[in-house]
Amino acid sequence: MPPTTPTKPTNGATAPVDVPRGLAGVVVTETAIGDVRGREGFYHYRQYSAVELARTRGFEDVWHLMAHGELPDAAKRAAFIRRTAELRRLPEDVAAALPAIAAAGTRSGPLAGLRTALSLFGAAQGFRPVYDIDDEQRRADALAACAAVPTLLAALYRLGQGLEPVEPRTDLPYAANYLHMVTGSEPEPLRARAIEQYLISTIDHGFNASTFTARVIASTGADVAACMAGAVGALSGPLHGGAPSRALDTLDAIGTPDRIDAWVRARVLAGDRIMGFGHPVYRTEDPRSRMLRGLAEELGGPLVDFAIEVERGVEAVLAELKPGRDLHTNVEFYAGVVMELCGLPREMFTPTFAAARVVGWSANILEQAGDSKIIRPAARYVGPVPPVPVPKAPAPVA
Repeated sequence: MPPTTPTKPTNGATAPVDVPRGLAGVVVTETAIGDVRGREGFYHYRQYSAVELARTRGFEDVWHLMAHGELPDAAKRAAFIRRTAELRRLPEDVAAALPAIAAAGTRSGPLAGLRTALSLFGAAQGFRPVYDIDDEQRRADALAACAAVPTLLAALYRLGQGLEPVEPRTDLPYAANYLHMVTGSEPEPLRARAIEQYLISTIDHGFNASTFTARVIASTGADVAACMAGAVGALSGPLHGGAPSRALDTLDAIGTPDRIDAWVRARVLAGDRIMGFGHPVYRTEDPRSRMLRGLAEELGGPLVDFAIEVERGVEAVLAELKPGRDLHTNVEFYAGVVMELCGLPREMFTPTFAAARVVGWSANILEQAGDSKIIRPAARYVGPVPPVPVPKAPAPVA
C-alpha cells in the first residue's frame, strides 16, 4: 500500500505549514548580524559591506564587530587584540590529548578531530549551558573557543603529519599566527594579508547549514562548545564546506588549457557538477569570488593564469549548454587558488574555512542565546497510516 498522508497535525498542537524543501528562502527569525542579497551579489556584516571590510580592515576588527556590534577604535582594538591573543594557548590537558585525537583521525583529518577537541576544550574550560549564564560569560566563552580553534586545527594537522605542534605567538595577528602554526614559519606579509582577507570574507554568510545548526543547538540552551562542535559537523559535509580543494582538483584534472572545452563539455553533458561554480543564493557573480580573484592576481603565477582561463572556459560552455542559468564561480574556486599559493596544504582548506566561520557561528550563538524559544519545526509523516495493531511477538525459535 502506498504511503498515505495523515490528516491530523504532525506535532499534535498546531497545523504544519508547507515550506520549500531545505527551508530555502524561509525566514525563521530576525538577526542583526548580517545578510546575503543574492540577486544583487552583495552581503554584509552588521551595517558594513563584508567585502569592503575584507579589503580595508584587519581580522580582529571584524571579529570585534561580530562579537560586540561595533568596529573598535584604536584603544578597543589594542585591548581586543591583546585579550584574544592571550586566549590562543590551549589548556595543558587539552594539548596532551591532541596526539591521540590526531592519531584516531588520520583518515578523516583535522576537521573531524576538531569536533572532539572542541568538546574536550569546552569541558576543560568549564563551559556551562548558555541558558544558565549571563551575556558577559557567554561572550567570554565564545571568545575563548574562537581563539582556540586555529591552535587546535594547526596542532591536529601537524600531529597527523608526524610533526610537533607549533606554539601560538601573541605578537602576530590572527591570520599570520595561524599560517605560522600550520607551516612552522612566519609568513610573508603579502601571503598573510591574502589569507586574512580570505578569512574575513568567510566569517559569516547568512543562515547557511552550519550557522543554522549552531543556532538550533544554542536554542536548546547548550554550551558554546556544543554549539560549535555541531556547526563543525555541518561544515564537514562536501556540499557545504568541503569544496575548495575539490575546485583545485578540477584544475588538476583538466591539466592544460587545450583540454578545457572538451573536459568541461563532457562533464556538463553527463550532468556532473563542476566544483567551484554555481551558488544556491547568488544569481550574479559571487562577490567573494570577485575579491579572491583579485587577491590571486596580486599573488600571480601560472596557477592563477590557468584558473582564469578555466573560469572563462567553464562559463562559456555553461552559457551555451545551460542558457539562462547565469552560473559563475563561487567562493571555493579562487579560495583554493589563494590558499594553495599561500602555502596551505589542501587538507587544511576546509579547516581554514572553519577558522574564520567560527567567529560568525559565535555571533549567531550569542544572538540565539538571547531568545528563549527552542527551534522545533514539524515534519509531515508519510508512512503507513497509524494506528495499526501491533502484531504478537513471534514464538522463540527452538
